[in-house]
Amino acid sequence: MAVALVYDADCPVCRAAADWVLRNSLDRDTFEYLPCRSAETRSRFPAIAEAACLQAMHLVLPDGAILVGERALPELLRRTRRYRRAAVLFRIPGAGILSRFLYRAFARRRHRISRLFPPG
Repeated sequence: MAVALVYDADCPVCRAAADWVLRNSLDRDTFEYLPCRSAETRSRFPAIAEAACLQAMHLVLPDGAILVGERALPELLRRTRRYRRAAVLFRIPGAGILSRFLYRAFARRRHRISRLFPPG
């Protein structure tokens, strides 16, 4: 069963991240990609508030668990071909605090950061 990656499709950085996940996933059916603002996202995952989704990506696992932001990163990595071993880095003491800080700092600035790169 596919894992649902719910992301801000209006954000160039978020779209690029979703594209990276697609290119590196174990296979094409590992993930399904849903924009935060889609009717399908609202109907299938009413627990994901649009405002929260626009702040951080959400990963919905087959068992219904929802991982938000930096907590989704290890699961994303586990489901890639080349980067799955990097998921163990999140088990290092302090990694959770550091990843939370870095993810949230980046997420707050992602629209400004995306202006630094050419479109496309």
